[in-house]
Amino acid sequence: MENAAEPVWTQIKIDCSVADLDTVCAIAGMVDNGLMIEDYSDVREGVNAIYGELLGEEILEKDPERAAVSVFIPESRSVPEAVAFLRDRLRVAEISAQVETVGVKESDWADSWKKYYKPVHIGERIVIVPAWEEYTPQEGEIFVSMDPGMAFGTGTHETTRLCATFIEKYLKPGKRVLDVGTGSGILAIIAAKLGASQVDALDIDANAVIAAQRNCNDNGVPFIRCGVSDLIAAADGEYDFVCANIVADIIIRMAPDVGAHMKHGALLVVSGIIQRQAEDAKAALRKGGLELLDSLEENDWNSFVFIKP
Repeated sequence: MENAAEPVWTQIKIDCSVADLDTVCAIAGMVDNGLMIEDYSDVREGVNAIYGELLGEEILEKDPERAAVSVFIPESRSVPEAVAFLRDRLRVAEISAQVETVGVKESDWADSWKKYYKPVHIGERIVIVPAWEEYTPQEGEIFVSMDPGMAFGTGTHETTRLCATFIEKYLKPGKRVLDVGTGSGILAIIAAKLGASQVDALDIDANAVIAAQRNCNDNGVPFIRCGVSDLIAAADGEYDFVCANIVADIIIRMAPDVGAHMKHGALLVVSGIIQRQAEDAKAALRKGGLELLDSLEENDWNSFVFIKP
């Protein structure tokens, strides 16, 4: 009797500095909880003195200031999406790290990754459709066409779905919107199609801004203003509605300043917050003068709506 085929896994390895290891572990844990961590910083700080004769030369030669975190993705999941997500979150966290795959070449992704992307329905009316798919919108649907490529922000991840659900629920037509850490521009596009009168989409990555503007143009909402900015540094005045689908550490860093760019009664939607950081994020935003209005949770991810009283 033949054995069933062995499952195929792809290792995604993040090379980083030891100083960034805790944050990288938190980000990698968003993709999968089973982490393999390589940290040699203690090899020359006591361990080597005691067990040096038992350590191989290869370990002794490792750079003690560098570390690596790996996650393993089964073939049933999209490796490109996981890599794009990790790169996006590391970029937002301003961490310089190398992300590589073991077991698959990026050059092989050109077409194979497309099989993982199908139309995604979010909330009551929003549908995200890959650019290569034929789709006829139903009456009343908010239709967004996206070419995900290697960029994060396709509507498939929980953080994007939660944020988009709140935008649909709370954004009223005619409002002025700020999208912080826009990535692919997907949330800015949704806001524009829900009737926002003006949308400013900011990202620290110039390449992300170029891709976001292209997606805005392709979706018939070229009035969205995409710009390079460290968080809200380039925000123009006060807004009725702010969304930030980033990571908890960056939301906490933004918390003291975001209220200054919100009108009284304005709403802030934040997402990308894992459960263990949820209370810290809420506390920081409350300290910044905002009040919690609503919350959603999915698969250990949290999204919150705050209001400026």
